[in-house]
Amino acid sequence: MEIKAGDIIESPRWEEPVEVKLINYVGGDYVQLVGVTVRSRKHIDQLISKADLADATVRKIESHFTADPLHVFLALESKRYRYANLYDPLLAVNTSKVDPLPHQIEAVYGFALKLPRIRFLIADDPGAGKTIMAGLIIKELKLRHLVKRILIVVPGHLKDQWRRELKERFEEHFMVIDRGFLDVTYGENAWDRENQVITSIDFSKRDEILPSLSSTHFDLIIADEAHKMSAYRYGDKLDKTSRYRLGETLSRIGTHLLFLTATPHKGDPENFRLFLDLLEPGFFATAEMLQESISSRDNPLFIRRVKEDLKDFEGKPLFLPRHVRTLSFNLGTDSPAEKELYNQLSEYVNTQYNKALSKDKKRNVAFALVILQRRFASSVYALLRSLERRKKRLIELLEGPKEGMGRNDKTFDFDTTEDLSEEDRWKEEELWETLSVAETREELQKEISILEDLEQKARKIIEQGEEIKLRELRSTLDHLDKEFSGKKILIFTESRDTLEYLAKRMVSWGYSVNTIHGGLRLEDRITEESRFRNETQVLIATEAAGEGINLQFCNLMINYDIPWNPNRLEQRMGRIHRYGQTQEVYVFNLVAEDTREGKVLTRLFAKIEEIKAALGSDKVFDVLSEVLYGKNLSQLLLDAAANARNLEDILKEIEIHVDEEYIAKVKENLGDSLATHYIDYTRLKEMNARARESRLIPEYTEGFFRKVFQLVGGRVKDRKDSLLAIEGVPAEIRQLSYEDDFKRRYGVIQKSYPKATFDKEMAFKNPDAEFLCFGHPVFESSLCWVEKKLLTTVSQGATFRDPDEK
Repeated sequence: MEIKAGDIIESPRWEEPVEVKLINYVGGDYVQLVGVTVRSRKHIDQLISKADLADATVRKIESHFTADPLHVFLALESKRYRYANLYDPLLAVNTSKVDPLPHQIEAVYGFALKLPRIRFLIADDPGAGKTIMAGLIIKELKLRHLVKRILIVVPGHLKDQWRRELKERFEEHFMVIDRGFLDVTYGENAWDRENQVITSIDFSKRDEILPSLSSTHFDLIIADEAHKMSAYRYGDKLDKTSRYRLGETLSRIGTHLLFLTATPHKGDPENFRLFLDLLEPGFFATAEMLQESISSRDNPLFIRRVKEDLKDFEGKPLFLPRHVRTLSFNLGTDSPAEKELYNQLSEYVNTQYNKALSKDKKRNVAFALVILQRRFASSVYALLRSLERRKKRLIELLEGPKEGMGRNDKTFDFDTTEDLSEEDRWKEEELWETLSVAETREELQKEISILEDLEQKARKIIEQGEEIKLRELRSTLDHLDKEFSGKKILIFTESRDTLEYLAKRMVSWGYSVNTIHGGLRLEDRITEESRFRNETQVLIATEAAGEGINLQFCNLMINYDIPWNPNRLEQRMGRIHRYGQTQEVYVFNLVAEDTREGKVLTRLFAKIEEIKAALGSDKVFDVLSEVLYGKNLSQLLLDAAANARNLEDILKEIEIHVDEEYIAKVKENLGDSLATHYIDYTRLKEMNARARESRLIPEYTEGFFRKVFQLVGGRVKDRKDSLLAIEGVPAEIRQLSYEDDFKRRYGVIQKSYPKATFDKEMAFKNPDAEFLCFGHPVFESSLCWVEKKLLTTVSQGATFRDPDEK
């Protein structure tokens, strides 16, 4: 009998019948057969001899209609759910705990997802919600069965923030790959072990890490702060940074590639062209071609919207005004003892600094010494703790073998520590603050004597309660309490020592206080965030509160000390001045105006205010390094603290002439020329309304879930607060989550869920309730159970017979 397309055949070659899609007689003795197995739907494409094919028999499907009606219904529903994206145009929106804004819907559904292969840059201003846009793209591509393996590469200090956002908003579980993870998975390629991975830029770029990453493949790769992967051209010479080489690797090993950044341009067209070259190599051959594309608004590789143009569906601006004030105080006038301590510390640091610079092997120590100046700028207590640690270490050196003295190969590099987690950064700095240039016992003994004197002066100031900045803080708190009665107040400091010191002092003043610092796990930080929202008036935080913590319910912030890295100041402000903030934001900076670094900061803030007025936007605080282009602010502060340069020269460097030409250059650096200023809010509002109308009704998915659970023996109860309680997940369902593939995609199923809902609005009102939908492990396991158990049973209700049989 001749076999043709559409026939269903049986043969000993296959475990189940095969539906023929294509039959191609390729030669005298062989046939190419393309088809699909009827039950498991496995693809078949084989070259078969005519003799083997002669054993096959053609069959006809004949249904006995004997399957259980409930089983048939659930089987068909599970199949329909797998194609839900075909009738719900914004399925990821309706199955995630997000209410996206117009510009987010436009970027995701109007640009990125329309591309046959996503190679795209979202370069919106800070606070526009680029994490949400990335989450929607992840969710949508997974629901469309287009991606399975996903890699997210971010600065080290943002790993927890990404992990939290994706888990809480999208029910997406990601594993962090770092040095500890690689040690645990020794002997295998860790990148192949997990399907959904987050890692840091500076970890993955390392020479010993990059080869293993290069040998794997991901369906989707997302790079946050992607502008860090930069290259520069000097004449005919192309200088690729190690981060740029990482970008080349990511471009090669990823099918879909999404870049996120708020500062894409840097005022250098060739740098920007090389950056886009990572997305689509060779797409723009020259900077001129890129500029022409930008001018004609026809580029397919990126979109940028500025915060002034961003509005909600009602046409209201997303960002309320922000007011930044510098509160200066004078050590010499208000606290002579502190001024004396500062001068003596400066003399010690400068002497050691210059001595270190004169010896090639000690250059690292020179920069490390400046850590003591930063501690003093934070608080006298933080300085005291550093002096104690330093003295202890030097005494150990004095008592130890002579050959151990002065030895330390640890490299001080301000830039390479920028992306470390806060706890790792503290460990590095504690090493730096114990380095010494002493090479003889006499030099070491002399240095210990100086440290003891400094330590005594610092302790005396603390015991007498004379610290001027502490008095300024209390005065500021009293003022805020009167002007903004009962409002939450966020206080930032760089030092954990300062944090602990302030917490004790403020409790004694009668304030309710809690703290967040880098020594806490992400889960504990989230708990402290909740305490601040619901219980305490003041949160004292280190930079860790800028990592994965959302504090939009607070609009008052005090910088007890100023980070010498401007990016960290941006991150601090970004915790409260972002979408979701319903009040105007007030930020207060405490600065000692008569210290060298304090003079630089005072001049810096005054200049920023001048640029803000000329630019007509407060977003200068979001992108300080781009606004003060060509200025290495971190280095200026280091030079000032160490007296490495004449202070007047440093101040002159900040004294920028803010004219039209300068503002034009700032706008170019900020990428304003790249921005799409028009957003069709009417069309997007209609699109959002249609999506709400066509969404999968939560009552319907709940009904499906209840039927499955009842069939398997699970217990679901209605609560009085309109939520559900899943009292017990049956072992048969839970067992599915033990399978590696399921666990990597959806995570582990709990034994019970005391609070759960299928309704997105209820999930928003009850943040501690599980939102059951696509992607949630317990809902996905129910679908998998139906597909494995019932689809097979239902399909076996049909038999296959010879069409010639009577």
